[in-house]
Amino acid sequence: MNNKNQMKKREIHRSKNDFLGDLWANYKRWIMKFLRSPHQVIMNLLNPIIFLVMFTEIFGGVVTGSITSAIGGSEFNYTTFLLPAIAMQVAITTGQGSGIGLVRDIDEWIFEKVMVSPMNKAAVFLGKTFSEISRIAVQILIILGLGIVLGANISTGFLGVIGIILVGMLFSIIFISLTTAIAMKTKDQEAMMSIMMPIMFPLLFLSSAFLPLDIVPGWIQNIARFNPVTYGVDASRALILGKDVSTVLEVNAFTGMWNTIIPAIIVLLVYITIIGSIAIYTIKKETTSEVK
Repeated sequence: MNNKNQMKKREIHRSKNDFLGDLWANYKRWIMKFLRSPHQVIMNLLNPIIFLVMFTEIFGGVVTGSITSAIGGSEFNYTTFLLPAIAMQVAITTGQGSGIGLVRDIDEWIFEKVMVSPMNKAAVFLGKTFSEISRIAVQILIILGLGIVLGANISTGFLGVIGIILVGMLFSIIFISLTTAIAMKTKDQEAMMSIMMPIMFPLLFLSSAFLPLDIVPGWIQNIARFNPVTYGVDASRALILGKDVSTVLEVNAFTGMWNTIIPAIIVLLVYITIIGSIAIYTIKKETTSEVK
């Protein structure tokens, strides 16, 4: 009888701490793991800051006139135009770091222990994903603050800042899913990095991130139409400028900046569905083989 009572108590305890408890436990684990690596915290912030300052100083004086002519309106500094690109870069690099962290867990046998534990498997990965997304939100907020200090003008104000952060969080899910799938498949940090590096930087440069598509070669424009970075950057740039800036989708069903934002978000959701499904399939396949 005592044994049965003890088993019932354990079942009750587990039922109170199942999905949400496992989600919170994994969220805290990944946040604490990040905060306990000072070099990772510094580099995650330093890289986008360097890009923001470097690109502004190098290209600002050269391309401001061309950008003003391409998107119309009064002249503004290049920092305002560049800020959405750096915000999306934060989402990409942090998403890449998500896969690296997972590979380290596999190397240290932590992942295997978690997989054979009674934890909810979906909560394990969602907790990790939410930790990455919350980090991205904080980093984008810091970048936007620095951009304002450097002279950027966010015409939509505080609500625009919140909107850009939300777009960045949504956009980041694409790369978190992608790196998770690659990490689960390769289980090797060097292999994952060798795959991601040729993907990450071309996606940034073959998009509307650094220059309006109207002033780049036609072949770049064609690639940009299928590039998720373009849609993340365009949605964020529309929020910063408060106007329709899209050159890849001509939509007139809404008003002003919403003609850019709503179609861009729909495209991002399509990418999330496709790449997220691949990630889920890879996770199920690889975790099943790990447990066996």
